[in-house]
Amino acid sequence: MIVKKLVLRNFRNYDFVDVEFDPKLNIIIGDNAAGKTNIVEAIHFLSLARSFRTLESAELIKNRRQFATIEASVEQDTIKKDIVALMTSSSKKFTCNDKPVRKLSDLSKLINVLVFQPKDTLMFSDSPLVRRNFLDVNLSKKSPVYLENLMIFEKLLRERNAILKEDNIDQVQLNVVTEQLVEVEETICKYRQAYISEINQVLSKIITQLKGEMETAKLEYLPFIKLDDKFKVSCARAYERNKESDIKHKMTQIGIHREDMKMILNGKDISLQGSQGENRIAVIALKIAPYFLIEDKDEKPIIVLDDVMSELDTEHKERLITFVKGLGQVFITSTNTTVKNASIYEVKQHNITRRNAKW
Repeated sequence: MIVKKLVLRNFRNYDFVDVEFDPKLNIIIGDNAAGKTNIVEAIHFLSLARSFRTLESAELIKNRRQFATIEASVEQDTIKKDIVALMTSSSKKFTCNDKPVRKLSDLSKLINVLVFQPKDTLMFSDSPLVRRNFLDVNLSKKSPVYLENLMIFEKLLRERNAILKEDNIDQVQLNVVTEQLVEVEETICKYRQAYISEINQVLSKIITQLKGEMETAKLEYLPFIKLDDKFKVSCARAYERNKESDIKHKMTQIGIHREDMKMILNGKDISLQGSQGENRIAVIALKIAPYFLIEDKDEKPIIVLDDVMSELDTEHKERLITFVKGLGQVFITSTNTTVKNASIYEVKQHNITRRNAKW
């Protein structure tokens, strides 16, 4: 899939933008704070109904105006989709070819975007929540079953925590909700384990190409309960052992919402022994990895690499560019990067213009 055209109104620092993009490599250049990231942020917003920079959609509307819109013409083989997002300070509405899009799962099927941003370099030293979000977002796009089970889990978790906050806890109700949690957690854990195994089939190859030397990398899944044929029994026992502590703290302290994963690069835990450069290359590779797990070329996601060049030396910049040229549609933001066989766009004075004809 590709974004052929993007139109922004009252979005971030833009009054109005109307730009057409290349189906392959697009380089967006400009000074810091000129609005380069705002362009790719808009593209990503259409895939998840949220920004990768802020949780407050109102921040996307310029100068407290009444609304902002993002319009994108997306092509997927012979299928053409005109996707529109309308944002106000209190709401978000999406349409595709003038028909309402009501579910997030439907939106991510219309336009799938993978994004790397500078703070992702800290992914393996950051909170486990960041790593779980990576799994949950990408797995939810890939599997409606996973997304459904994740939503059920979150609902049950809210119910269990509400029970734990009561002065007089209904033990029967607590036990029923806990049993329901165990059921759905087994499914979620199996999906997470299988997805990590899929990523491990491509991860080392990507890192090797980006670094130019043989690398061995793998993700290790850290489930809260050992995932075997005794999972449900072990899980139920763990909840029982932890019940008094949960009651004391008025919250559920164990479960799939506390799980984690780590990356092992050449036998070393990258969060403990990896350099900043190793972490950067490894996370770039990880963020791109889901692209290779989608077999249908027409469903391959759009890749956004925000400020990806700033900490790479010349050799690794060239290797990254060579690598992404073999993919589908890619957007790279940079303060100043000249690349052959790419479309260059310059952001200046709240506007974006194509600076070159394609080589």
